[in-house]
Amino acid sequence: MAENEDGTEKTEDASTKKLDDARKKGNLARSKDLSSAMLLLIAAASLYATGTLLARDMSFVFSLNFILDRADVFDTSKMATHLSDSSIAMIDSMLLMMLILFSAGVIGSIAIGGLSFSWEPVLPKLSKMNPISGLKRMFSKNSLVELLKSIAKVSLVLGVATFVLNIYLPEMLEVPFQSLSIAVEHAIDITIWAFIFVSCAVLLIAVIDVPYQVWAHKDRLKMTKQEVKDEYKNAEGDPQIKARVRQLQRQAAMRRMMEDVPKADVIITNPTHFSVALKYETGAKGAPTLLAKGNDFVALKIREIAAFHEIPVVQSPVLARSIYHHTEIGQEIPTGLFQSVAQILAYVYQLKQARLFGGKPPESVPTVEVPEEYQWNGDF
Repeated sequence: MAENEDGTEKTEDASTKKLDDARKKGNLARSKDLSSAMLLLIAAASLYATGTLLARDMSFVFSLNFILDRADVFDTSKMATHLSDSSIAMIDSMLLMMLILFSAGVIGSIAIGGLSFSWEPVLPKLSKMNPISGLKRMFSKNSLVELLKSIAKVSLVLGVATFVLNIYLPEMLEVPFQSLSIAVEHAIDITIWAFIFVSCAVLLIAVIDVPYQVWAHKDRLKMTKQEVKDEYKNAEGDPQIKARVRQLQRQAAMRRMMEDVPKADVIITNPTHFSVALKYETGAKGAPTLLAKGNDFVALKIREIAAFHEIPVVQSPVLARSIYHHTEIGQEIPTGLFQSVAQILAYVYQLKQARLFGGKPPESVPTVEVPEEYQWNGDF
């Protein structure tokens, strides 16, 4: 099981964020054996497919360079001509082979882990120059595994090569006694099949190595429980900080709400537990709007501001509770409460008229009826 530098066990699978960060840094699951196996197998397959073309080109090159006229031997300028003709003769088969091998190398490298471009792995790091860290890497579990893999690969390839050599040895001994074209074709055929057998041996190693590399990559990226908690805090925010932000947001909203209370036309109260501040624009098409609402301490504060600005405060417990629970700040009151609020506003209008022009104010607050579906049956 993976351990942290401080000895803490890494028991948790890597998070999506850590996997993404590792990918950006070029830290992906890779198998060199898979890349080598694919390269060898595709090379063997391409040799098998283009063997005839390669044999023809090589026969031409051998004939051109080993069967010489007497005049060519003493003419040094012919060397350049022979080199040029040989290169042109081999370019079609060799270029095709190189393109196939290049594609095989790329595909083998990204077969597991996918494609990723990053400069992180090649950047110089002082930690890599630390001899103590280097010794730790040399004698680490990963180094031991790589050593055992190397021994297994050499042993397996050597064994397969010996087996193939024993099979094809009689045919190989016959090659020097064959004509040039037949010898070249026969030698290429032996080489191709030997190549295929050796490639299959390397593929066997890759089949074992790929699952191990995937497991080892996941194991290296495992996290401790504390790392998971820290990452969650960084991603979602520290709960204490989030609570503080919410508190500040509530305080800001409360200040804005209290600043709107002086604009109200009437404050309707429970009378002690709830207060709602309403405003109605005379001549407006809409319904009265809720400017502020609160319970307990906030309700008391609304009433204090209303008293300071001489805003009428009307006690109507059922209506106050209904508006508080069915209307949000900044919204118009529900349609079902229009008539009840209209009675309160008419009462407030009469009070204002009496104060401004004299006269007898209304004797008492009108008793308003609230539709049953808007009545609040909870506490208070």
